[in-house]
Amino acid sequence: MSDSGPMKKITEKVKDAVEAVAPDRRPEVPGAPGAAPAEVAEPTEPREPLPPKPDQGAPAPLSATGRGPQDGAAARSQDGAYLTSAQGARLPDSDHSLKAGPRGPVLLQDHHLREKITHFDHERIPERVVHARGAAAHGVFEGYGAAGSVCKAAFLGKGVQTPVFTRFSTVLGSRGSADTVRDTRGFATKFYTDEGVFDLVGNNIPVFFIQDAIKFPDVIHAGKPHPDREIPQAQSAHDTFWDFVSLHTEATHHTLWNMSDRGIPRSYRMMEGFGVHTFRLVNAEGGTSLAKWHWKPKLGVHSLVWEEAQLIAGADPDFHRRDLYDAIEAGAFPQWELGVQVFPDTPGQTFEGIDLLDPTKIVPEELAPVQPVGLLTLNANPTNFFAEVEQVAFHPGHLVPGIDITDDPLLAGRLFSYLDTQITRLGGPNFAQIPINRTHAPVNDMLRDGFHQDAVHTGVAPYKPNSLDGGCPFFAGTDAHAFVEHPLPVAAATKVRQAPASFDDHFSQARLFWRSMTPVEREHIIAAYGFELGKCYEQAVKERALRTLANIDPFLCAQVAQGLGLPAPEPTEVPGDTVPSPALSQLGRTWPVAGRTIGLVADPTGDLATLASLRRAVLDADMVPLVIAPTGGRLTREGTDPVTVQRTFATARSVEFDAIVLLGAPAPAADATAGRDAKAGAGGAPGPVDPRIVLMLGEAWRHAKALGATPAARRALDAAGIAPDAPGVVVADDTGALLDGLTGLLAAHRAWDRFPPPTEAAR
Repeated sequence: MSDSGPMKKITEKVKDAVEAVAPDRRPEVPGAPGAAPAEVAEPTEPREPLPPKPDQGAPAPLSATGRGPQDGAAARSQDGAYLTSAQGARLPDSDHSLKAGPRGPVLLQDHHLREKITHFDHERIPERVVHARGAAAHGVFEGYGAAGSVCKAAFLGKGVQTPVFTRFSTVLGSRGSADTVRDTRGFATKFYTDEGVFDLVGNNIPVFFIQDAIKFPDVIHAGKPHPDREIPQAQSAHDTFWDFVSLHTEATHHTLWNMSDRGIPRSYRMMEGFGVHTFRLVNAEGGTSLAKWHWKPKLGVHSLVWEEAQLIAGADPDFHRRDLYDAIEAGAFPQWELGVQVFPDTPGQTFEGIDLLDPTKIVPEELAPVQPVGLLTLNANPTNFFAEVEQVAFHPGHLVPGIDITDDPLLAGRLFSYLDTQITRLGGPNFAQIPINRTHAPVNDMLRDGFHQDAVHTGVAPYKPNSLDGGCPFFAGTDAHAFVEHPLPVAAATKVRQAPASFDDHFSQARLFWRSMTPVEREHIIAAYGFELGKCYEQAVKERALRTLANIDPFLCAQVAQGLGLPAPEPTEVPGDTVPSPALSQLGRTWPVAGRTIGLVADPTGDLATLASLRRAVLDADMVPLVIAPTGGRLTREGTDPVTVQRTFATARSVEFDAIVLLGAPAPAADATAGRDAKAGAGGAPGPVDPRIVLMLGEAWRHAKALGATPAARRALDAAGIAPDAPGVVVADDTGALLDGLTGLLAAHRAWDRFPPPTEAAR
């Protein structure tokens, strides 16, 4: 071998590099296992990882699409003007398979066909077992600095801004189900903190169906479609669900929440979120508190009414997803305050007689106020739904210093289940390396290999202790923001399969919730139980469910029983008296109207100047005006600026709008025939007003929505049978007065006094 041979050059390169790291080590032959010599004693002084050995190369730091880090956020997007293979080879054709002649057989050697079809065959990943139907957005969380006395988590510090990704979802339905079904909603937020990822994985209902995770497969199997027919989809209105919850009465409290208006939220932007479980918070001095997490929407908590939800499911099954993304695109960024209820960390882990480890219980806010600790703002939509919304992986065990778990038996099971699910669904243990899941903190985990390993690890000693990698990585202490589980004493006990006696109370908090509802909310609950149980086939299931309702409230039970044509049973348990919690009701307060949608019904023969003025005023009030006219295009009149039409009488439906304003009484349009548009009615002589507008007004009236009209539109109100002085109706010639009246109604969400409930429901 010559002095200038390849081995000679490599050896000299190794020697030069090693001298820079460890000048006293000068190997004459290759084969050193690490980039620096090992020490006899285990290294204990923390240091950065050793560099790669000089003879080692690594893949170029390019993105999955071949772009460099200099491209910033665009590095993950496609690159180049030409269509290529997955390996970057430019392609001249992607419309024709490679064949033996134009009419000949397709050749097996067509590598482009095989790559394209193979990838297509594997585009879909298994959908989530629960929470399959969801939408998500990027945002930022800013701490108020108010939590320092109870929690040392850095992201809660005053002014600290943390990137987040928040996903909302339904629980039972498949990815293809509708948004507005009656169901619990997921509310999960991933905080990319400097101390690691923190996932706050909760729901829009503060309690759960079960107290122990071992029952989770049971409640989900019961709620999912029947296994023989795979129906009904995304619904609890069937026998298996009610069979389970009527036999397993710890589900009573959550079921009642689900039957309330909370089960059909108006918007993700108007939905509360809860951590469900009790967590342990640790402050900088090591002191601990127990706490429950709450998300409070700035726009208030609002819901749909049941018929409205059903109509939306057919007219726009993507209603909640569209509402979220349109609001963000329009700059009406949704916001929630993060708050905590804080309790003393006592050995019994109870507060005011409420077992804090029971996930079927709440602590009323009147007993423990929710203290705001930060503000969440969602300000950016996903770039790619699959890469972000579908591949995001949450886990309640993703914690940061200052936030620890408790012995809640439901939480314990989630700590296993979430991780296990992500490994299966996302193809292996490296799901944390998918871009949407990547932490923004340094990672040196010693985890290696596995499916879809994107990292190119260096070093030779992915184990502890080691000396070949200089001892790196080192253990961190609390002074280095290590996550250290709180050293909670564990009492001596016998291994048993049972729950504490305090978990046996299944009805008192359900009664608390019922008594906290306003009369109109109680009417909605009665109707929901009547609908759901009316869909069941088995009489035994209905009768058993009524026994559960009797233990909540006799009036509730009697009203549902009447609708089912069954006798109301006597209660088997008489819960103790409860003090109502006004915080549980969605009614009785006023809220901002930003982002509300106003339908402006235009008469092409009417006053376009008034229409344009009102449209401008709605925009200036941070609401969204949608002009509805007989046909699309633009409404024009000499001397008046044209007005663009967003909806036609054929395409508009009342459920799109929070309020409707009539600026005239438009005559039937040319397409107002039953053969052209079924909403136009069954035929016969047309009335003076387009029947689609009459239908829209009737629906909006039944759904307690605000209605406005100019005097020129009185004929349309008359056609719909709506009195101009009826509750929730504003008639005014002045557009300012008209909009002021509507804004006042919208602040309460709906004209709730339009349909006063029976007096018995108010007791």
